[in-house]
Amino acid sequence: MGSLQVLILVMIFGCFKPIADGLGVNWGTLANHPLPSKTVVQLLKDNGIKKVKLFDADSGSLNALAGSGLEVMVAIPNNMLGMMMDYATAKKWVNRNVTGYNFNGGVNIKYVAVGNEPFLSSYNGTFLNVTLPALQNIQKALNEAGVGSTIKATVPLNADVYAGDLPSEGQFRTDISDLMTQIVTFLNQSGAPFMVNIYPFLSLYDSEGFPFEYAFFDNTGNTVTDNGVVYTNVFDANYDTLVSALKAVNFGSMEIIVGEVGWPTDGNIYAKAANAQRFYAGLMKKLASNTGTPLRPNQYIEMYLFGLIDEDAKSVDPGNFERHWGVLKYDGQPKFNMDLTGQGRNVTLVPAKGVEYQSKTWCLLNPKAQNNMTALANNINYACTYADCTSLGYGSTCNGLDSSGNASYAFNAYFQVQSQIDGSCDFEGLATVTTQDPSTNGCNFTIQIVLDDSFGFRVTVPVHVVLLHVLVSVFLVMIW
Repeated sequence: MGSLQVLILVMIFGCFKPIADGLGVNWGTLANHPLPSKTVVQLLKDNGIKKVKLFDADSGSLNALAGSGLEVMVAIPNNMLGMMMDYATAKKWVNRNVTGYNFNGGVNIKYVAVGNEPFLSSYNGTFLNVTLPALQNIQKALNEAGVGSTIKATVPLNADVYAGDLPSEGQFRTDISDLMTQIVTFLNQSGAPFMVNIYPFLSLYDSEGFPFEYAFFDNTGNTVTDNGVVYTNVFDANYDTLVSALKAVNFGSMEIIVGEVGWPTDGNIYAKAANAQRFYAGLMKKLASNTGTPLRPNQYIEMYLFGLIDEDAKSVDPGNFERHWGVLKYDGQPKFNMDLTGQGRNVTLVPAKGVEYQSKTWCLLNPKAQNNMTALANNINYACTYADCTSLGYGSTCNGLDSSGNASYAFNAYFQVQSQIDGSCDFEGLATVTTQDPSTNGCNFTIQIVLDDSFGFRVTVPVHVVLLHVLVSVFLVMIW
């Protein structure tokens, strides 16, 4: 082979750089019609993603991950932390959800996430006394099972556990300073990393007057100068504030993993696909270049994108955007261009394959229905109680619909969640079924995917009598 041919091959194959080793994704499953687990695992592999973080230890997800070779982080939800204070219970959990999959062709589990942001101020201290004992018991159980040297327990924490006017002034929150020092000390002893979730979008969302450009990595406007160090984006400043907080308790070199980082695409005026595309383009470039941050330069940062797929059943208490964090739509289809190699190529993620959809049938407001505004409002409220209507909110993709369009969107969302069963498109005679797609360029009237049997039975409740709405709602909450 001549030198020219070798050069050509180098040029060709040099373009196909793999994604960064430190890149993973969060796989959440709080959806009314989630993609089958096997489909998701294949989706991860097709996109070259080698690390995945779960929010529980669901057997369906773990069985699908068996033999995949993907590195996995399983999790213990916050509501189970109290149970893990009992060592026998913690040991059983480890045996069932970790060592039970530790066989040839099993699941490559590397971390156990003990809780998820348990010290959020909004929890009012609910998990303060249970998190550290749970962490200690899980790591002890891993050690006794003979896997503690390769599988580490850690606690994914929100960035609100530390603060500082400047990155160099970072300190752990005063009300939990002693507890954080104990946790960091234990993590250091066990050889586990510190895990933090950093969200530039939330800095923009939560802080009135926050400079918009400072949320992105290609910012050329607002900067922050700290002892001569110039910060051009809030991610670096936030990360280095944690580095300083760790240094303040004598663990300045501790390994840090970013457990969640991302940008939502709907449910808020800033939650736009264009903004998400811009954010991820800068993030991927940063990750691929291993530039690190000013306090930790020239280092790669291990991080997990949040999240992989939209979840239409998540709580919207933090904001309507909570259901739209996915880099992929509910059905595993790409939302925007995204190059995981960080080269800035005009490419999209590989979509989910073999997705099976419900029939092309929609539920809309019946134009012949009597104009009863009270009944209409009650029925829209009912539909949006049990289906996702967050795209109708201010600044969202379907915010421009008129009142009839809002009703149709709500009715259809409920109809699809109920798997299009008979009676779920009635709403006291206000709705009708159609085969004409009402979607517009900016607003999609979703047709849900077929519910996979592996997710079990789901209650479907058609609307009959809205006058009993309150009683029905209470009953449904009890059985849902």
